Amino acid sequence: MQPTIHRGKLTAEGFRFAIVVSRWNDFLTSKLVDGALDALESHGVEEDSVEVFKVPGSFELPLTCKKIAESGDFNAVIAVGVVIRGGTPPFDSVAGEAASGISKAAMETGVPVLFSIITANTLEQAINRAGVKSGNKGYEAAVSAIEIVNLYNEIGEPGIQPQVRTKEVKVPPSRREKVFPHVV
Repeated sequence: MQPTIHRGKLTAEGFRFAIVVSRWNDFLTSKLVDGALDALESHGVEEDSVEVFKVPGSFELPLTCKKIAESGDFNAVIAVGVVIRGGTPPFDSVAGEAASGISKAAMETGVPVLFSIITANTLEQAINRAGVKSGNKGYEAAVSAIEIVNLYNEIGEPGIQPQVRTKEVKVPPSRREKVFPHVV
């Protein structure tokens, strides 16, 4: 027996992506965003088809992702954050609520919301997973976003077809913020 196998293509052309990033641990989340942007660009996304939204921390990612997904302006949303375990319990609640909320946002909206939140026990682990010594989790999430929007497009999922940008958005030049590791 040879079943039909469906798999999304790896081309981002014609699709729109939102990246929602936590400013907490910005020195690492910025590396994940760079990885995601690199993946999208190398797979053919047009420059004006990606928007980045910054939130204070990983706890704020789920609701922001949901609101962006509900807007209908994007084919997929990529949630980016870093939560490092400290000597206090907030790590478990922040990481758990972020994961649960992001999954819920995708299920409630029908828009793929990709999880690119590093949860690590140590700063060294987080640095390694942000692409310093191994793969960049932002890059990996963006490639997954490309594949899933193409798969949904193939199966005829409403709202997942490539979109044409109809409005011009002026983004002010980004400014460098003071960054330092945050451990919860």
